[in-house]
Order: sequence, then structure tokens, then C-alpha cells
Amino acid sequence: MRRLAGLLALGLLYGGSLLVVQPDLPRLWTGLPRLAHWLGGAVPPDFSGLPDLLRRAAETVGIATLGTTLAAAMALPLALLAARPVVPLPALYHPARALLDALRGVDGFVFALIFVAAVGLGPFAGMLGVALHSAGSIGKLWSEALETADPAPLEAALSAGASRAQAAAVVLLPESLPQLASVLLYVWEFNIRASTVLGLVGAGGLGQELKNAVDLLDFARVLAILILVVALVLTADRLSALLRRRLG
Repeated sequence: MRRLAGLLALGLLYGGSLLVVQPDLPRLWTGLPRLAHWLGGAVPPDFSGLPDLLRRAAETVGIATLGTTLAAAMALPLALLAARPVVPLPALYHPARALLDALRGVDGFVFALIFVAAVGLGPFAGMLGVALHSAGSIGKLWSEALETADPAPLEAALSAGASRAQAAAVVLLPESLPQLASVLLYVWEFNIRASTVLGLVGAGGLGQELKNAVDLLDFARVLAILILVVALVLTADRLSALLRRRLG
């Protein structure tokens, strides 16, 4: 009965999704020639004004780097509060978990849109948006890494008379440091990808140039920007993977 109920729920989920989305394959088929025409007009890519594109790429990296760093600073105390070995009190543990879930639940794109209204256009708003969303992701992953760490050293420190805060600082965090650093690098890599579209709401980065090119139907420029985005993401991916292997 449970399996049947699960299959029924899955069927209702897909049925409701199809009803809401209404996929239209004939409309896609009729739109393919128009897409092919646009793609044909995008070759060769237009790299004119390359210094401006590189400046926007630097903004993207800066947004991701500073946003991830600020997120880590906010996430660390929340992760400690949301880890049962450090804070076993439900009155602190559950609110910390709820706050991390709330931060994760709002996309960085939405946070950036809010901060554009608060602090104005530019990469600063993008950095703040990335930081708030990433704080939730980093904090949750860090808290889980702390909870799955070997409890024996922590228990030994507590038995020796250390407080939970002291034991966490001296034993638990150093023991979990490779996992914590790996999570941070992964989120930084992800934020470089995410930051490329924040310009669509005026938060700087390559997304700003991409939006301008799309608005002007300048598909040669769009292709050039997409090439830069892919190059940036691949570089961040390789660098992050290299650093994670060394930490492992």
C-alpha cells in the first residue's frame, strides 16, 4: 500500500506539473528555424570592446569571492549552533537550522534584486545577494560535516574539563577542516557560475553585458559573452578541483 501510495503521489506530481507547464512540442518545432537563424547570426563571435568584457568578468569573480568569504563568516557561528555535538539544546539548535534553511530557500538572484533596490545598481548588491544565500548553504553543509565527525576526540576534550565551545574550537573544527574547506571551495565555484547572471537584475558582472546584448538582439556579442562565461566557469572548476584534491 505504501508503494502504491508513493506511485500515486509521483503520478499526481508529474500530472500536475504537465498541467501547469503545458509543454508544447509543435511550438518548439516551429521556433527552431528562428533559433537557427539567430545562431547563424552569432558567428563569428564579437569580441570588440574586450577590455570591458574582461572588467565585467573580473566583477563576476570579485562578487563570487567576496560573497563567499562574507557567507563563510556568517555561516560559521550558525553552523556551530546547528551542530548537535556543539549545541545539543533544542532551543538553540532548531532556530539555527531554521535560519539556515530560510537563507538557502531564497535564491541569491532574489536577494540581489532586493539589494539593488536597497543599495543601488552594481556589483556590491550582487555580492550581498550571493553572501546571504551562500551563508545558508555553507552553514548547512558545515553543520552536517561537524555532526558526522569522529566524536571520540570531542568527548575526550569534554571529559578533560573543556567547555563545548572550547572543545569545538580546539578539537572539532581542526578535525573537520579539510571537509569545511572543500565545501567552501565548492560553493565558491558554484557562485562564480551563479554570479554570471546577477547582472540581469543590475547587480554587475558579465550578466549585465549579456542582458544588454540580448536586448539589442546582438547575438554575435551574446556568443562572445557566453564563451567568456564558459571559460571562467571551467577555470574555476579546475582550480577548485585541484585545491580540493590537495586538501584531501
